[in-house]
Amino acid sequence: MGLIVNHTARSGNEHLIDWVHAAENVELGALFGPEHGIRGDEDAGAKISDGIDDSTGVPVYSLYGEHRRPTSEMMEGLDALVFDIQDVGARFYTYISTMGLSMQSAAEAGVPFIVLDRPNPLGGERMAGYLRGDSLVSFVSQYPIPVQHGLTVGELAHMIQGEGWIPGLTTLDLRVVQMQGWERDMLWPETGLIWIAPSPNLPSFEAALIYPGTCFFEATTASEGRGTPTPFLTVGAPWLDAHSLAEDLSRWEPAGVTIEAGAITPASVPGASMNPKWKDMPIETLEISITDANDVSAVALGLDLVGRMYAVAPDSVKEDFFRERWMALLSGSTATLDRVKGRMDLDAWEWTWEDDIAAFTKQRKPYLLY
Repeated sequence: MGLIVNHTARSGNEHLIDWVHAAENVELGALFGPEHGIRGDEDAGAKISDGIDDSTGVPVYSLYGEHRRPTSEMMEGLDALVFDIQDVGARFYTYISTMGLSMQSAAEAGVPFIVLDRPNPLGGERMAGYLRGDSLVSFVSQYPIPVQHGLTVGELAHMIQGEGWIPGLTTLDLRVVQMQGWERDMLWPETGLIWIAPSPNLPSFEAALIYPGTCFFEATTASEGRGTPTPFLTVGAPWLDAHSLAEDLSRWEPAGVTIEAGAITPASVPGASMNPKWKDMPIETLEISITDANDVSAVALGLDLVGRMYAVAPDSVKEDFFRERWMALLSGSTATLDRVKGRMDLDAWEWTWEDDIAAFTKQRKPYLLY
């Protein structure tokens, strides 16, 4: 058996690696690690090397280095490939890209691909954002789904196969081990499960909840909060007048959150962010607090905040404020940048992807397991 896992693959107090390694009727043949590594402590985007697992002596293959899916050599001798990684419910979170491409490897090897399903922390009902355009396929935009898709990884695996989003999966023996007790309207706190940060900069459910929106700051020169205690709940820049912008936002009163002015100096954080934006430089910030998780419209909120911050930026900053291609890949639409610059507000953003969400709601229905 080969396991595609990271530190979130736990059952009670034990890791899946330990369960399988101790089992008498199965042999642990290989481990495969996604972005952030098998222990979940590597920087975002950092290439990861292969190695040997200290506790089991089993080879560990990186799926976020030279290869993005298991090769035929890595698959040699395996009778099944198992995926068990906690997702966060955002299209650009790369674990789901790793899953789909690994399904292709399993199909080519003629072995079952088994998904151990886990909750979508953001629930299974809210969906938001554009369906990814055909010209924007990348590792952060692998599938034509909304930014916030409302699927579990098991449901998404069935949809990837059923819709033919990854070639060569027609004959794949896909098996999903379903959860017991999870319902679509559950956000993470309702599951009663302990939060294990699925990646270094999502240390809390609140950070994961807002991540589908404030991740868009990655496509700007402003900070998305890496190098601070509350990444993705903190955004800012050295030139920002945070108090003025926070006062403006308080009159707007976005649903489910409060936003206050602050200040911080991003620092290198080993195992999370070694070189954050504006490292060792004081910045003014907007600090986001969750007041009602059920009311948060994260995708629209994030794009609105990016637009507001761009609008108050000095002209010298505006010239290089955006990484245009990255904004298109994250949002799934080449029209996003012009809309951000045009200062669309939250309600208007929701309206622009209304048709996309209606179409996806219908498309995903046959694949829902809960």
